[in-house]
Amino acid sequence: MDIKQNVIEALESLSSNKMRSGLTILGIVIGVAAVIAMLGVGQGAQETITGSISGIGTNLLFVFPGNFTQEVRNEKPLTLSDVDAIADPFNAPHVAAVAPAIEASAVVTYGKEQASPFIDGVTPAYTTLRNYELLEGEFINESHDLGRASVALLGVDVADKLFNRRDGIVGETIRINGQPFRVIGILGPKGGGSFGSQDNVILVPYSTAQARLVRRSSERVDILLVQVVDSESVKLASEEISQILRNRHRTELGADDFTVFSQDDFVQTAAMITGVLTIFLGGIAAISLLVGGIGIMNIMLVSVTERTREIGLRKAMGARKRDILIQFLTESALLSLMGGVIGIGFGWFIAYIVGRIAAASDSPFTPAIGIDAILLATIFSTAIGLFFGIYPANRAASLEPVEALRYE
Repeated sequence: MDIKQNVIEALESLSSNKMRSGLTILGIVIGVAAVIAMLGVGQGAQETITGSISGIGTNLLFVFPGNFTQEVRNEKPLTLSDVDAIADPFNAPHVAAVAPAIEASAVVTYGKEQASPFIDGVTPAYTTLRNYELLEGEFINESHDLGRASVALLGVDVADKLFNRRDGIVGETIRINGQPFRVIGILGPKGGGSFGSQDNVILVPYSTAQARLVRRSSERVDILLVQVVDSESVKLASEEISQILRNRHRTELGADDFTVFSQDDFVQTAAMITGVLTIFLGGIAAISLLVGGIGIMNIMLVSVTERTREIGLRKAMGARKRDILIQFLTESALLSLMGGVIGIGFGWFIAYIVGRIAAASDSPFTPAIGIDAILLATIFSTAIGLFFGIYPANRAASLEPVEALRYE
């Protein structure tokens, strides 16, 4: 018996019990759709996070105070003197620019509207290193920083919250912790969302934040952004910065009181976390496929029982054990394959809905369903059908013709 004839007979057999076959296919549909949707959502989240990190700037290193991997005694903070030392081309020839920043938490108001964004005190170099663009207005310049000007740049999330618009805002006055600040520009969107928006931010001059918002030692900084001369020099620049800070802070060997991260470090960490999460979610969803496979086994066992006399008659007329085995395996494979194809479409639809819901809740990300996920779900669903169809098919093929013909 050829493949075409096997498929035709399998379709005829399945169509004779439409309700039972449909319910069995539904189990596979749910399992495949869950796997596709979870993989798509996980991949989309990963691309959003890594894209957001990559959008911070180019060839950047981030220097934080403190050691993230071990406890260090007598830690020293990062200071403006450290900034000057790192910016010296004789000390660090692979460093192109350095921008210190200090961070503050504050309540920002405009009329009756209120927001709680991140407040960053920055130097003019900061906006260049971060690759910021402007929707309108101007960046913070040297005169703003030297004069401790009460000016601010707003991220688009803050502008939406306070003004419900993104244009015509320059010149307006907002209040940060009750103190008036004049808006001089609106930053272009950089993305983010529920994973940490880069647009929910206000930038003010470094000296202004230091004197009026943070109010602490004038030398201390919260983070250093360091731009490397080119992507090939990131490792060399990191070693130069580490050596400068070790000498200045007089740290013990292997006990750095600072941490240097590159963009690649952030991207790899984020990719690893989201990858593990995607596998975890996909594994949970795959349980649905196993349940669907058990449903296939159940219907095939029932089918074997109902068609015992038919099997006996076919074997009495010369059908071989292999023919019976292939016939029932074809039926189980068709059930899982049809469920897999429908499940792929349904899974894509679920992922699309999740993406729309995320966009509506101001946490935009686009689920990404790749060809690898589709092939994986299709192959896995077909394999499930064959695996769970082997026992019923073998049971049918092993029936003795005489005993099968006697079956009532």
